[in-house]
Amino acid sequence: MGIIGTGFGASNVAPAFEAAPDCQVVDVVTPRDDSGVAALCARSDVDLISIHSPPFLHLDHVRRAIDGGHAVLCDKPFGRNGDEAAAMLGLAKEAGVVNLLNFERRYDPARERAKSLIEEGAVGAPNHFQYSRFIALPKPRPYGWLSSKELGGGWLGGQGSHLIDACRWLFGEIADAASVMRTTARERIDAEGQARACDADDGFVAVLRTATGVTAVIDCALESSVSTPERMAVFGASGLLEVGEDTVVRRSSDGDVETYKVDLQGKTPLVFSMERWASIVCDSVREGAAAPGSPTFEDGYACALLMDRMRR
Repeated sequence: MGIIGTGFGASNVAPAFEAAPDCQVVDVVTPRDDSGVAALCARSDVDLISIHSPPFLHLDHVRRAIDGGHAVLCDKPFGRNGDEAAAMLGLAKEAGVVNLLNFERRYDPARERAKSLIEEGAVGAPNHFQYSRFIALPKPRPYGWLSSKELGGGWLGGQGSHLIDACRWLFGEIADAASVMRTTARERIDAEGQARACDADDGFVAVLRTATGVTAVIDCALESSVSTPERMAVFGASGLLEVGEDTVVRRSSDGDVETYKVDLQGKTPLVFSMERWASIVCDSVREGAAAPGSPTFEDGYACALLMDRMRR
């Protein structure tokens, strides 16, 4: 496989695929090197192109990977908007290639345990989902694509896309969605030392309702004075699930408390999830079809349409 992206692609994706059985990463190229991207996508000894470039380059890079005859994995957010997501989905369908979306947190063992408990009726019929996380990054954070709407930036896409997918994965299709977004840092300094205006959101509150009536509130920020732990909870007719890094706690309406531990093998949830996902991606490419339950371009497109609605 080949990887486009020397940020998350190099630091997280490449090691995960190198750890997968019978997988070799032949190259990791920067998306800023157009000739390098072209050469990678033209290689005959590559089965899969994994795209972790900024969203404004996704459509071009997906097209090149598919034109080269490769299966393709694309990171989220899936392009800049629903139109670009639809174009990429169309290209993959027309070519008949294996296409996958990097919603790797589906393979977080604590989230998987929560999903199985929901399906087993551990808290009765689910009715509400709650998520919050606030991040205080080292300052000053330099200007980049994440701060620009035109380049596909914004924390709704960066973090919210994962949570929208989690809602769809746990509870089914989303019928209604809205959000309130804010931009706390209005200006940042770019790599040349110039001040650049920031117009993409760095914090948001989203409200969702699924077709089955489950409501959700997602409250996130990348520009916070203090970091808070990730909090995820699922409320049901007869209890509550609190999903942590390596535990799921069930609290029943009659006062019973039960804790389920998961084994991360000493790794962070992100690393563990990415390694599991990498192995599934490799198997999907070998089999010529996405494994059941795997996130595909269809899921990226559904998420992009919802975020378009939320941005309006």
